[in-house]
This record gives sequence, C-alpha cells and structure tokens, in this order.
Amino acid sequence: MAAKMKIRKGDRVKVITGRSKGKVGDVLRVIAAEQRVVVSGVNMIKRHTKPGRTDAGGIVEREAAIHVSNVAILDPKSDKPTKIGFKFLEDGRKVRIARGSGETLDR
Repeated sequence: MAAKMKIRKGDRVKVITGRSKGKVGDVLRVIAAEQRVVVSGVNMIKRHTKPGRTDAGGIVEREAAIHVSNVAILDPKSDKPTKIGFKFLEDGRKVRIARGSGETLDR
C-alpha cells in the first residue's frame, strides 16, 4: 500500500537536491506506488530506442522519475519552496494549503 502523496499532477515544484537541483517545472505524472514524480525538464535521460513500425528510433531524450522527497512545491504567492498543509473549508472540502503563505493550492 502506497502512502498518500501531497504533490499532484500539474503542481509547480522545485528540485531541492540531486543532479537537477534548483530546476523548476510542472509535475507531469505521479507514481504513487514508488513515491516518485516526473517533472517537466528535470532529470533528463537518454534512451536508445530501436526503430519500430511507427517511430524512427535513435536517441530519445526524456524525463525520468524523481523521488518525491527531492522536490518541494512552490508557494503561489512568493514563488519559494514551501511545505504543504491541509485545511477544511466551510463547505466541508479538504484542501491543500501552502504553509508559507496560507494560500490554497487546490481549485
């Protein structure tokens, strides 16, 4: 059973450690079972692919998954890395909030 992740697809995150430290991008995919996320333009790898019926093959550069502990969500107000908290709204919905500014992250 995978633990619930606080980062979701579409979130703007900053890499805080590792080879791609300092880079900022949007989360393209969340792999909850492995506690990993794929971020646009971050942790780029080269795949040597064979030609198939549809694609020509060659060296393809794409994003690899990065562990969720190595990224921090960006505060929508200050654009700085922040922790994520949870809050219940008046209508009973549970939303994520940025701990730095108290701004809600969910629509």
